[in-house]
Formats: sequence, C-alpha cells, structure tokens
Amino acid sequence: MSFVFPQKILFKHCDPAGIVFFPRYFEMINDCVETFFDEVLGLPFEELLRHGGVPTAEISTRFTAPSRHGDKLAFILDCTKLGRTSLGLEIVATCKGETRFISNSTLVYVNREGRPTPWPEHVATTLQKIVKGGE
Repeated sequence: MSFVFPQKILFKHCDPAGIVFFPRYFEMINDCVETFFDEVLGLPFEELLRHGGVPTAEISTRFTAPSRHGDKLAFILDCTKLGRTSLGLEIVATCKGETRFISNSTLVYVNREGRPTPWPEHVATTLQKIVKGGE
C-alpha cells in the first residue's frame, strides 16, 4: 500500500532561480512521514514525541529532475522493510508522471533516552500489513 502526500511547491521552497533548493526537499520528506504516521499509523508526532521519536538513521536521495515554483508533486511513500525497532522507507516524488527524486531512508523508533525500542504493538501490527512485499 502506497501512501500519497500531495505537495505544491511554494515560494519558500525555491532559490532565486525559482527551483527547489534541495534541502527543502528534506523538510517536505519529513512532512510526508509525519502525515503518514498520523493518518496511517494513528501515531501523530505530537503524541509520539512525548515518549520518544523516530530519528532518521540513514537517508539516500537521488535527484532526477528539478521542481519549480507552482509544481504539484505527489510524494509516494512505501514501507520497504520492518525491523524490531526500525522502518525502511522509499519516497518517490513525481510531477505529471516525471520522477523528481527517489529517497530511501531508515527510521529508528527510540525511547525518551534516545535508545532503540520495539515498535508499539498497534503500530507494528499496522506496519506488518503494509510493508512492501509483505503479506
């Protein structure tokens, strides 16, 4: 199951040439992940952060085409791997069928002390159902 997050490219995302300044993509990726946790996993960040967090342990992004002010992108998030305390994600951003970037990352569920900890049971159950290639 893919989660799709719409993102219009705004003035604040762009450099003086009118294209997305690449660090802004990482903010958009985080917006996508935060919305996924809220809408799909039922674990909004405002609740999650009271008990721990999900820092990004690794991220790799390949930019394939520029995005410009006003473009309407679709961020397509797929869960690719579920570990006891980790989650692999792939996010592909497209606009009118053209891929703008592909990002692969690993999140780690941590407690308040920043130590990896197992996913809450209800979250793990949901993730097991939606991990790409899973059941």
